[in-house]
Amino acid sequence: MSETDLIQLGDQVLIEVETHYLDKQSDPDSKRFVFSYRITITNHNPIPVQLLNRQWLITDGNQHIQEVKGEGVVGEQPVIEPESSYSYTSGAVLATSVGSMQGHYEMSTNEGDLFKAPIPAFTLARPNALH
Repeated sequence: MSETDLIQLGDQVLIEVETHYLDKQSDPDSKRFVFSYRITITNHNPIPVQLLNRQWLITDGNQHIQEVKGEGVVGEQPVIEPESSYSYTSGAVLATSVGSMQGHYEMSTNEGDLFKAPIPAFTLARPNALH
């Protein structure tokens, strides 16, 4: 596959995010703000794709950036069939009440072609932290 074809494969993977502040696990006095996020990945390609790896850039309100890389998500490397979705829930701990996350998933076709599915930046915020 050409590089253009691989970019188009990544553009056909839709990533939706829902975030929650976990008040009971957070301790603002200790600068510990805990968030969960639920990711839904939908494959709009005509072929199955497999999620192999993830790379996150997590930025807190002090502009401290943490990079997270690893195999799969929540211990899985799911194959997502055409017009199907895969969802999982994970979390992040920040030193500030507001931050953001962005990154990409490295994915593969059945033929072993690798491509990146971009994860658009999303906000993590304690309720009423943003006005």
